[in-house]
This record gives sequence, C-alpha cells and structure tokens, in this order.
Amino acid sequence: MALSQAAWQVEKIIGHGGTAATEQNLSNPANDPSKYADPSGEKMKALVWNGKNSVKVIETFKPAKIEPTDVIVKVTGSTVCGSDLHLLHGAVVEMQKGDILGHEFCGVVESVGPNIKKVQPGDRVVCSFQIACGTCMYCKRKLSSQCEKTNDNTIENIMYGGRTAGMLGYSHFTGGFAGGQAEYVRVAFGDVNLLKLPDDVPDEKGLYLSDVLATSWNAVVDTGVKDGDVVAIWGAGPIGQMCADMSYMNGAKRVILIDGGPGAWRLDYVKSKLPKIETINFTDLPKGESVTSVLKKMEHGGPDVAIECVAGEYAKGWAHYFELMLGMETDTSEIINEMITSVKNYGRCGVTGVYVGFTNHFNIGSLMERGIRLIGNGQAPVHLYWEDLLKKIQDGSIEPLRMVSHRVLLEELEEVYKRYDAREKGMQKVFVQTKFSGPPCPGAPELTKYGTA
Repeated sequence: MALSQAAWQVEKIIGHGGTAATEQNLSNPANDPSKYADPSGEKMKALVWNGKNSVKVIETFKPAKIEPTDVIVKVTGSTVCGSDLHLLHGAVVEMQKGDILGHEFCGVVESVGPNIKKVQPGDRVVCSFQIACGTCMYCKRKLSSQCEKTNDNTIENIMYGGRTAGMLGYSHFTGGFAGGQAEYVRVAFGDVNLLKLPDDVPDEKGLYLSDVLATSWNAVVDTGVKDGDVVAIWGAGPIGQMCADMSYMNGAKRVILIDGGPGAWRLDYVKSKLPKIETINFTDLPKGESVTSVLKKMEHGGPDVAIECVAGEYAKGWAHYFELMLGMETDTSEIINEMITSVKNYGRCGVTGVYVGFTNHFNIGSLMERGIRLIGNGQAPVHLYWEDLLKKIQDGSIEPLRMVSHRVLLEELEEVYKRYDAREKGMQKVFVQTKFSGPPCPGAPELTKYGTA
C-alpha cells in the first residue's frame, strides 16, 4: 500500500538529514557527554528514552552552561504528562536514544551565565516547557510557544509551514533540549523562561505553571468558553480535569466530560473533585448510541463548545488503527470528527491534545456546511498566562492539588511510566521528587514507593 503524502514527506526529509541543529539548541548530554558536561565532572540521575516503549533511569553528567544566557537549575519537582506517552510510544518523530525526557519542572537556581539579570542562585523557580528567546516577533507579544529562534528543525518547518518554539525534553523535532526528569537542567534564555515562585506557593502547586495549567487555561479561553455555554471535553486526564474546572470559572453552565476504556475510572475521579460535572463513558453506551447521539439528547443541538484533551495517536476504529500502523497517517481524525458532529451549528471545537502531522477521513463537509469553528489551540503560550495563573493559585481560584494523586521518586520513573501508560486506576497527576526536594506541602500526597529503586 502506498505511503500517504504526509508519510512520504517525512520519510524524504529524514532521508536527507533532518535537523540542522545549532550549538544553542543541541543540549542533550547523551549526544556528546564531554562537550556538554559541567567542568566539575559531577554526575546526576536522569530519565532517558531508551527506544520505542522503553525508558530508563541512568547516571549521566550534570549539564554545563553553554551560552551566557544559560541558567543551571537544581530540580526539586517534575511530573509525567500525557504528552510524554507520545514520546514513549515513538509517535513523535526525531526521538534519539538517550534523550532526557520531561518538559515540566521547578527547582532552585544553582548558577547563572554572565548575561543573566533577573534570577540568581538560590531563587525558587518554575520553568516554561517551551524555550523562548524573548526578542522575536512572537516573544514580544508573549506568544512564547511560537518563538522563531529556538527550534531550527528542518522537518517541522517544512511540515508545518513555519517554526514553533523549542521545548524541553520533547525530541529533536522541537529543538533537542534535554528535559527536566533529572536532577539538574540547563535552561536556555533563563531570564525569559524562568518564573520566580513566591514563598506562599509550594513546589507541588507552582510546578504545574510550567505546562498543565497554562495549557488548560489556553484551551478554554482560546476556544472561547463564555457565560452560559455548554462545554463537552474529550479526555478526563489532568488537562481535561483542569479544563472542566476552568470552564466553570469562565461561566459555563454545564460541563460534560467524556472518557472510556482503561481510563474510564478517571470520570469518577474528576467527579469526586467537581461534583456538578456530567460524564459520558464511551465504552458503556447503549447499543446503537454514539457519543454524538448522547450529547444531542443531553443538550438540544449539542454543546456550544467541544475541547479535545486526548491526542491523535489513539485510534478507536480498525481503519485508523491500520492506517497509523502502515504510516498512511500520523494522527486519527476520529475524535475531531466526533466533536464536529456533536456541537451545535456554528459551534466551536478546540484542539489542545497533541497532533503531530496528517490525518485521513476528516469530515470537512460538516465543518463547512454547519459553520463549525475548528480551532488549533496550539502549544499554550505559557508566558502569556503564567503570572496571572500564579495569582489565581495564590488567591485560591485555582487549586492544582485537585489533580495530583501521587508523589513518586525520580529513581522509580521507569515503573511510573508503565503504570501511567496503563492508566492505572487512581494515578492521575504525579509529583516527582529528587534528592533536592523538600517534604510534601500540606494537602499534597505522601511519597509512594514501588520498591524498584
């Protein structure tokens, strides 16, 4: 069977060399430990991608400062994101064995480059998952996820028709920056990409300013949730949970959360935190019913807004399953189509789950004829929101601990990834502690040990 144009393009690009990386964004110690190691020779623990469906905790070199705008951060907390599973599965191109994972972390500044002005050793900080330069057209508008200067990956530029920002711990497709599931991280453009945490915001709350809070908030406000809206959310993981909470904050009168399969338990988990939420388990529908038909019965015409918090790699039907396996598409259109057919005419559909490339069988007819607004929320511009979200944590408007179920050891991340990938019942969002972490803050989970370290 012939490759789709999408797969052919990617294959052609990779065959001609792929990334043209620069010293500024090639920061993975596994590529050349001697070049990127701290002069002290100090070692650290880190989680690396070890090939498809395999991760491994290793001992490697503590990173060095390479540029005068670099900051070295001692990690006091990181987490595992649903997006990390796309890397685990090999769904994102340009993964290299030995890449340090983790795009969400907080910590304490250990050392700074000579051009750093805003942070200093000893400061508690959270790091944006995207690396922004601070000076390009997009960065000046705080649209940090679209930075023009920190990701020169050739494949991405050709596939997408433009550049997006580099990301920590998220493959060479996004710049090759070593990630935060480690004891130390080199943060490029540290003055731009680090936010100081005040004393009244503990790590267990401040950590999630790096991604999940900004991503959820962006999905809600960018898709245009407003007073009186009925909102349907696909995916009951941490992003879906926070989108539900934030939809109510923005005036939604009803929020309906959809999940199923191995993750169906998450519907009850979220409902225990947000009792007024309504739920649909798609694996437990009556014969002849679909998510769309059930939503139309729950709300005349369907919801006003649909928000996708799942991603494009999870096929439900056999056709998409085999097309993904054969490289005929990189992402399934099933959930997007379900959203399009479910919302009211002129409804709004926001896509915040990760979609990498191209899809087949897209219902463009319904989109056009019914006037549906399909909105790519993009990688959330963290810098646009994180100061305001920090204030909302401080005043109690947002409580990140609602989604945090576990505290785990960095040394046991191999086991945690297995459990997270299996959607183990009760494991929602984790806080990963290192040797630099303090004790849990009030209300945070106590440490769970799996006996593998």
